[in-house]
Amino acid sequence: METTPITIEVDAAAAKIYAAATPEEQRGIQVLLSLRLQDLTVGPARPLREVMDEIGSEAEARGLTPEILESILRGEDE
Repeated sequence: METTPITIEVDAAAAKIYAAATPEEQRGIQVLLSLRLQDLTVGPARPLREVMDEIGSEAEARGLTPEILESILRGEDE
């Protein structure tokens, strides 16, 4: 599989996690992100709101609460 580097902005916590990961873990993260981007863009176009709602539901199912999100957005450490 051919790859091409890209640059994306993520929150500081995600950047720290990625930087601390082993090269093998970083590669796994890259593969997962690539697959997720393909999932979001391949097939019939979906409204942005629908995609955002799906991502929000997945985050909530994984334990992200509105309070935690607000803390992250304010840049507070956990």
